[in-house]
Amino acid sequence: MKTDLDSTREYSQQIAQAIRDEIVAGSLPANGRLPSEGELAARFGVSRPTIRKALKRLAAQNLIRTQRGATGGAFVNQMSFAQAQEHLATTATLLLSMNAIDFETACEARFALERACLPLACTRRTPAQLASLRAQIARQSGQGLSDEGFCASDVAFHRALVDAAGNPVLSWHMAGAVEAMHPLMNMITFTARSRARIVEFHTRLANALEQGQLAQASCALDELAAYTLELGGEIRARRAGGPG
Repeated sequence: MKTDLDSTREYSQQIAQAIRDEIVAGSLPANGRLPSEGELAARFGVSRPTIRKALKRLAAQNLIRTQRGATGGAFVNQMSFAQAQEHLATTATLLLSMNAIDFETACEARFALERACLPLACTRRTPAQLASLRAQIARQSGQGLSDEGFCASDVAFHRALVDAAGNPVLSWHMAGAVEAMHPLMNMITFTARSRARIVEFHTRLANALEQGQLAQASCALDELAAYTLELGGEIRARRAGGPG
């Protein structure tokens, strides 16, 4: 059945959107093969180069993959939550950087989202996830850890906290907060913050999660949020004061 296209809009974009809609709807299942270029060209009434351009759009979005050979063609990708998190984190980082979101707004959003994970994390955390939290605390407490290493461990701790909620959809939504907002905030505060205080907050969080104490976990996270905002204010005041 022929699909009509809008002559006022780019054909390859419309074709890519139509195929994407079919993937989302399940008409084209994961790992299933798409119709051939010839079949798609006939369906949409366009040339094969236009179809190839549409398929390149879909491949760039990681929705399909192409294979060569007798059994080749274009296939729907089986996307994982890990892949989706990576794409979301990259998009969030670009969005925050390009739109110059102020520190307070990023801090408010990040901790509000992370706070939503605590009730589930207090009941669902596994021994392996608690061990991940403890491992990052031990790393942060060690001697000789660089600023870059400490920041990376800080992000890894909060990634483990979010994953302790045991909900892959929630973890995916949190990717932008932890993998994008958190590193950008660390870039601003790392010169002023006390590593000992960060370790203290993290230890309290890990202890509360292990014991299933939501009130204590919430209190520790709230105090960490307040401390982060305080650091942001100090950095801003230093910059406003100029050299010396």
